[in-house]
Amino acid sequence: MIVHRGYEGFHPVNPVVTVGVFDGVHRGHRALLKAVTSKAAAIGGESVVMTFSVHPRSILEKDQHGLMLLTTLSEKIGLLEHLDIDHLLIADFNAEFAGTAACDFVKNVIKAKIGAKYLVFGYDHRIGREGEGDFNTIRQCSDLGNLVVEQASGVFSGEVAISSSAVRDALLLGNVDIANELLGYEYELSGKVITGRMIGRSFGFPTANIRTDPDKLVPAKGVYAVKAVVNYKEFPGMLSIGTNPTINPHSLKRSIEVHIIGFDEDIYGKKISLRFVKKLRDERKFLNTDALTRQMEKDKLDTLNLFG
Repeated sequence: MIVHRGYEGFHPVNPVVTVGVFDGVHRGHRALLKAVTSKAAAIGGESVVMTFSVHPRSILEKDQHGLMLLTTLSEKIGLLEHLDIDHLLIADFNAEFAGTAACDFVKNVIKAKIGAKYLVFGYDHRIGREGEGDFNTIRQCSDLGNLVVEQASGVFSGEVAISSSAVRDALLLGNVDIANELLGYEYELSGKVITGRMIGRSFGFPTANIRTDPDKLVPAKGVYAVKAVVNYKEFPGMLSIGTNPTINPHSLKRSIEVHIIGFDEDIYGKKISLRFVKKLRDERKFLNTDALTRQMEKDKLDTLNLFG
């Protein structure tokens, strides 16, 4: 997959194009992208996925906090690299771009700048100013010429169409098993290991405190079984998300800290990744650190049992 930042020098062959944020690159996105690559192969053309430099909400909404992204741009690129896409075009999303009418976007960008032969719409997707351009609207645009506009079918989990919003809802409830089923892979948090209070080490459970991207969605408070990836190696881990009420009963500051089982190296300042497997329990306040330690021993056993 060739990554392009902007349109300059971009001349794909008989391009089949799709456009979207693709946050999470979930199973619904993958079905759409499969339709694009299959169509490109059928006509002897190249597949083009157009996404944006920033999430549109960061421009369209005055309050830019709490984006709760499923994937950062670099993570999104990493996921798309494995889907047989020929070209990833990253467009600069700004206020001018956001104000472009849907038909003008198709005419001046999809046709004129990219030279698309086919434009493939995602299920229930919209483009253009204020989301005015749905599939039927775009098909009625004038000056489409020989551009063919098609729509891919949705992918459903039960009766609900798989969407980025559905994945977010599951994660915010701590339902990582549901989120993983919708995504088609294990949800991942990555970040740099920072210095913590080192209290866990005093009762046999040293933890690595993680600082994540501020726009990345962090699942609900609780204790999770995770796969911790350190220096390209994978270890079982117990991840705690919350305020540590037993140790810090008056704290409101959330921490993200993982005890990596069978690992005892200095990784301060290094980046690690955490892949969510299952929520073990809710966060709770224990009577004392002895009771907390006994629970953590159980959490460790439950985690090891999950990993066989």
